[in-house]
Amino acid sequence: MSTQLNRQFLLAKRPTGMVSRDTFDYVEKPVGEPADGQILVKNLYLSLDPAMRGWMNEGKSYIAPVGLGDVMRALGVGEVVASKHPDYAVGDHVNGALGVQDYFLGEPKGFYKVDPNRAPLPVYLSALGMTGMTAYFALLDVGAPQSGDTVVLSGAAGAVGSIAGQIAKLKGCRVIGIAGGAEKCAYLTDELGFDAAIDYKSESLPEALKRECPKGVDVYFDNVGGETLDAVLGRLAPKARIVICGAISQYNNKEAVKGPANYLSLLVNRARMEGFVVMDHAANFGSAAAEIGGWLASGKIKSKEHIVEGLETFPETLLKLFKGENFGKLVLKV
Repeated sequence: MSTQLNRQFLLAKRPTGMVSRDTFDYVEKPVGEPADGQILVKNLYLSLDPAMRGWMNEGKSYIAPVGLGDVMRALGVGEVVASKHPDYAVGDHVNGALGVQDYFLGEPKGFYKVDPNRAPLPVYLSALGMTGMTAYFALLDVGAPQSGDTVVLSGAAGAVGSIAGQIAKLKGCRVIGIAGGAEKCAYLTDELGFDAAIDYKSESLPEALKRECPKGVDVYFDNVGGETLDAVLGRLAPKARIVICGAISQYNNKEAVKGPANYLSLLVNRARMEGFVVMDHAANFGSAAAEIGGWLASGKIKSKEHIVEGLETFPETLLKLFKGENFGKLVLKV
């Protein structure tokens, strides 16, 4: 493989505000050979996630930041093309932290095999990957919805929100999605079976929540933060549960993160707000994937992938997440 070149995007600096192409260094290096205990993977699809913005920041978090000069962290699926690891053979397809590059070379820590004959490879980055695990555990373990509850989700046409909303419907809930634009809202109601969708770009969110949630919000699945979180806090039902899964409206702030001004609603309604990190549930990923896989096979839930081709487009494609331009799970085809 030494004659092959490995295109890589390295983290060049810690961005302030929105990321751009100059946040990264683009380099080309020869592809190496695996040492004992290592594998060489040809990357096929990479997952682009809002969490990647947080991984660029220095400071305490649930995972160490990407080091300056290191390959930008990204989950992905690929094919093993050389192996000196007893558990992986040439031709195996794997899911793991492959990085934004053509080839991964190293120990397969946290990797697992996937079967392209059971599902298309991009689905292992969406409903059958971390996206699906996040939706499943954040909703069911933290949100704890009960049949008849009103569940509201922000970023509802995105990767996690769209899966979580469908699971809430399976659990007998009334589901309202918040999304930007008529096309996304129609997708939620017409394709995914949500009971209602609110286009935050075209109407007052507090007024729309009052209309769609006359008895209040029992579970709020937050992917957005900021003003959207405040609006939903103003509409809580007693004993409501708020899942803090993400806050994409705040990730590129140049100022301090805007916290919830309406937090006293938690006191008045005896409500609970809890943060969520998917890796806390890693021991149960297998059982969750089996259940989600059954739902997919039976048509009870749908998985939508927004695939963009070309590793070279990475910086601009990543920005789609923060501009609301992705429709479903954003995946980069290497």
